[in-house]
Amino acid sequence: MSTAKNTDQSPGTGIDVTTLPGPLLLEDSVTGLSLRVHEGIALVAYDQPASPVNTLNTRIAPTFEQIFTRIDQDASIVGAVLVSGKTDNWIAGADIDELQRVTSAADGERLSRSGQLLLDRLAGMSKPVVAALHGATLGGGLEVALACRHRIATEHPRTVLAFPEVQLGLIPGAGGTQRLPRTVGLQVALDLILTGKNVRARKAWQIGLVHELVHPAILLDVAMRRARQLAHGDRSAVRERHHGIAESLLEENAVGRAIVFRKARESVMKKTRGHYPAPLAALDVIEKGYQDTFAAGLLEEARRFGQLAVSPECRQLVYLFFATTALKKDTGLPPGTPAIPRPVHKLGVLGAGFMGAGIASVAVQAGTLVRLKDGSLERLAAGVRAVRDVVRERLKKRQITRTQFDDTMSLVGGTLSYQGFANTDLVIEAVFEDIDVKHQVLRESEQAAPSAIFASNTSTIPIHEIARVASHPERVLGMHFFSPVHRMPLLEVIVTPQTGAEATATAVAYGKQIGKTVIVVQDGAGFYVNRILAPYLNECGRMVDEGASIEAVDKALVEFGFPVGPFTLLDEVGLDIAGKSGPIMEAAFGPRMQPSATLRAVIASGRLGRKARKGFYRYDSDGKRQGVDETIYALTPAGPRRRTLTTEEMQQRAVLPLLNEAVRCLDEGIIRSPRDGDIGAVFGIGFPPFRGGPFRMLDTLGLAEVVTQLDALQGRFPGRFEVAKLLRARADRQHPFHP
Repeated sequence: MSTAKNTDQSPGTGIDVTTLPGPLLLEDSVTGLSLRVHEGIALVAYDQPASPVNTLNTRIAPTFEQIFTRIDQDASIVGAVLVSGKTDNWIAGADIDELQRVTSAADGERLSRSGQLLLDRLAGMSKPVVAALHGATLGGGLEVALACRHRIATEHPRTVLAFPEVQLGLIPGAGGTQRLPRTVGLQVALDLILTGKNVRARKAWQIGLVHELVHPAILLDVAMRRARQLAHGDRSAVRERHHGIAESLLEENAVGRAIVFRKARESVMKKTRGHYPAPLAALDVIEKGYQDTFAAGLLEEARRFGQLAVSPECRQLVYLFFATTALKKDTGLPPGTPAIPRPVHKLGVLGAGFMGAGIASVAVQAGTLVRLKDGSLERLAAGVRAVRDVVRERLKKRQITRTQFDDTMSLVGGTLSYQGFANTDLVIEAVFEDIDVKHQVLRESEQAAPSAIFASNTSTIPIHEIARVASHPERVLGMHFFSPVHRMPLLEVIVTPQTGAEATATAVAYGKQIGKTVIVVQDGAGFYVNRILAPYLNECGRMVDEGASIEAVDKALVEFGFPVGPFTLLDEVGLDIAGKSGPIMEAAFGPRMQPSATLRAVIASGRLGRKARKGFYRYDSDGKRQGVDETIYALTPAGPRRRTLTTEEMQQRAVLPLLNEAVRCLDEGIIRSPRDGDIGAVFGIGFPPFRGGPFRMLDTLGLAEVVTQLDALQGRFPGRFEVAKLLRARADRQHPFHP
């Protein structure tokens, strides 16, 4: 139930269906399905019209049935091959638009059941059907492949297989929960279905998900040959999956399987805390198929699919899917604003520290030539090593070859001067968070790279203050990456009133090129993500001021759905960073943004967090967390004695100011839309995806109810919970943020 996402820059090499051999016997211009027969082999091609990807939908079922009937009944046909007409995907999942039209669990169950019956027909064909896989084979597409007798995949970076349904709050609904375990084994199947992870072609071959690997140029020839061999009973090319001793002990008896399922449930609960029902449903459905029959498993799969399709979690996750898809097409400019983004062939990065090296690492992986500058040879060498470590991780995972690793690393060059900057298209500074230092590198950059766009990675200093010394302020903006750069998906592009359209369009386009989800925000203290994060962190600190324990507050917010608690987050980001941003936020927004007494005291004590092995928590020499540093409580207004606050109060006091601040950002034009606000919070600070984002959560709770809760808190804590004007106005008009 997903479309393909692949940032690999290598060109696709799909099959041109217009050149397939044999006369065209059937062609459906609406669905894009066609049938040819060549030397006894039916060639079934799918090339969905007016779409970059093939998806499964109810419209194609009748045509598929017609094709299956023709293959079964035509005595001249001995076998069949399914191919895609797309250059970089086979079938990239089911049509999410159809899923959105499901209004009841019964509708969802019927949708699933119809897909199961269609693939049962495919799996039961009397003549062998070979899936010739090139490109993304995801969700429903993988279910189609599993229903084929034989699967051949191209050994190509674009060929990935996955069941990403759990990422949308769903489970495979066309037989995948039953066919995958019987194909690759229970434990491997659980890993794929419960995580939604991609499997590249070679790994798919190793686990038995596909039978053969071939070069893309010979895919069709080999597939046709296999179909003919299988039709004549020749199974010499079929790799039989052999169980290892450990696998046999666990999977081939009820007791062993019970252990596997129990461990899997424990792992799911640890990771999700029960917030996501889909992985647990998948476990139930797979177990049903083992305990009962394949057919019973299918019925349970359809029933649970229907329930999940209308669940709140699925609705929010599907919303985020469409929101991110829409952002991929967003230029970042107001409608009707003409601007052609500048191609970024060469990037200059100023500062080889943690963030600078991180930016360089994602840039070289996208094929960009990078010039990395620092004033210290030691820091420069460490930065290049950090880039190497990130790229080497892909080599270790066999996502790239040794040659590709060497080619990628050849793109980064270090320098202590501005040598090599003259022809850079974009310069990103990631130097020390000091306005004078940033002014200095901006002046120097304009001299060394006179035509380059200049972007600051600052997380605290308003961009217009940096641009004050620029000769060309129209070429100055912010590109705020999040740490660690190679893992965090969000990029905030920050524009000032002086930023030109070309600079904005270039930063947005390049952010997408390096694989980021990009939102454009207006300049202002904290921009968007850090601004909404500040009142959340401050209020958590005030609860510790009052006597709540650090562990209790962290636990409450993790139970709410954040990946880590607020104090764990502060330790990870670095208390020195928080120390710099706090005064800036307070100066811009007044007492409501004043950091808590506890946070100020901890920062003043010189603690830096995990990187210095001392923060709110203690860490061993390897950086592993050991527990709360109890000496911190002596620094708090409440002293060493702690008191208990309810989980509900801690969650309410921490989260409502964040939601309130998000509305202020929308009202002030810092963000362009509720959609951007939701994406920024989910991808930037880990706001719980199953809640959809701040604005989706406001709509779900009800704006009037949120206003009531904020008013009550404002009565208890004057000055910190004053309702945003836009929030009250919309609540009065009963006007939600999302239609």
